[in-house]
Amino acid sequence: MKFFVFHLMPWDRLPDDFEKEYESAWTWIPNSLYEPEHGRELYNRYLDELVLAEELGFDGVCINEHHQNAYGTMPSPNLMGAILARQTQRIKIAVIGNALPLYNPPTRVAEEYAMIDVISGGRLIAGMVVGGGPEYYSFSMNPTFARSMYQEALDLVLRAWTEPGPFEHYGEHWKLKYVNPWPRPLQKPHPPIWIPGAGSQETIEFVARRRYSYMGIPYFHIDFFQRNFDMFRQVCQKEGYAFDPGQLGWLLPIYVAPTDEQAWREYEPHLWFFARKLLKGLTILPPGYTSARSVAAITKAATRFMSNVTTRKEIEEGVYAVVGSPATVRDKLKENVKRLGVGNLLGLFQLATLPADLTRNNMTLFAKEVMPALRRELR
Repeated sequence: MKFFVFHLMPWDRLPDDFEKEYESAWTWIPNSLYEPEHGRELYNRYLDELVLAEELGFDGVCINEHHQNAYGTMPSPNLMGAILARQTQRIKIAVIGNALPLYNPPTRVAEEYAMIDVISGGRLIAGMVVGGGPEYYSFSMNPTFARSMYQEALDLVLRAWTEPGPFEHYGEHWKLKYVNPWPRPLQKPHPPIWIPGAGSQETIEFVARRRYSYMGIPYFHIDFFQRNFDMFRQVCQKEGYAFDPGQLGWLLPIYVAPTDEQAWREYEPHLWFFARKLLKGLTILPPGYTSARSVAAITKAATRFMSNVTTRKEIEEGVYAVVGSPATVRDKLKENVKRLGVGNLLGLFQLATLPADLTRNNMTLFAKEVMPALRRELR
C-alpha cells in the first residue's frame, strides 16, 4: 500500500455570493478575482506542504494540470514538479498529469517529463491525461478530436522515450520530421504511467489493456468507484493477466483531528466551500468529448457527484471524504480500501480554504497515527 499527498493548489478567495452570482469556477470565471500577491503566498505555502510530505514519510506527492479556473491553479504542473525534484530526495513525484492534446507538439511532454525524471534521479510518475472537459473550452479546441489526439500523442511520447532518434512521425494530428528529444528519462524503459479517469469506459478499457495504472477521480459516491474499479479488474482478466492492486488509485479528501467532533468543526466550512464553489462547472462535458455510452454513464453518476450533496450524513454515507479522529479515519480507510482493492491512496489533505496550520496538523496526524497502522494491515 502506497500513500500520496495530492495537492490541487486551489484559490482560496472567492466572494461569499459566488455560487449565486457566478456561473462556474472554470473557464470564464473572471481573472480579476485573482490576486498575484496572494498567489505568491499560496504557491510557496503549497510547495512547503508537498515538501513536508517527504519529512512525514509519505511515498509520494501528486500534482496536476488545469487551466483558467479557481479549483486548481497549476496550469503547468511540470514547473512544480521540477521544483520538487530539487527540494526532495526520496518521494515519488506524480504529475497527474499533462493533458496531451493541449501540447503542440506533444514531444514537449516527453522532454519536460524527462527533465523531471533526470533531475529527481528517476522518481517521476508520468500522468497522461486527455484533459478535463472545461479545458477544451479554455483552449477553443474541437473536443471531437480529443481521444484521437490523445492516443497519437501518447504513442509519440512513448516512442520518443524508447526509440533512438532522430526518427520521423507522420500522424493524423502531428507531422514531425525530426523526433530526437534531449534529454531522455532515467527510468527504463520509461517512467511509470498513471492515467486518471472519471468513469469513461473507453479510458478504463484502454488503461487495463496497456497495463498502466488507473486513478479514480474523486468527488463521486463510493459506489461509482466500486463500479469502475470492478470494470478495470474484469478487463485485466479478459486481457489474460493478473490484476495488480498497484494499478489502481483512490483519490479522496481526508481530514484528521484529535476527535471526530473537532475534525468536523474544523473541516466542514472548507469542505462546503469546495463543493459549492470550486466544483461548480467541473462536470461540463463538451459535445464529442467522449462516447455516447460513456456520457450516459457519467451523466447518470453526476447525480451522485459531491456538488449535489447537501449534508454531512450524505458525505459520510457516500465516503465523499473521510473525516474524524485517527481511529475513525483509520477504520474507515481500512474498510474502504479493502472494498475497492486499490494499492494507492491519494489523499487531499489540503482542500479549498483550509489554512496552513490545519493542513500541516492534518498531514502530521495522518502520518503518525493513521498511516503506520494502514501500512501494517493493508499489505
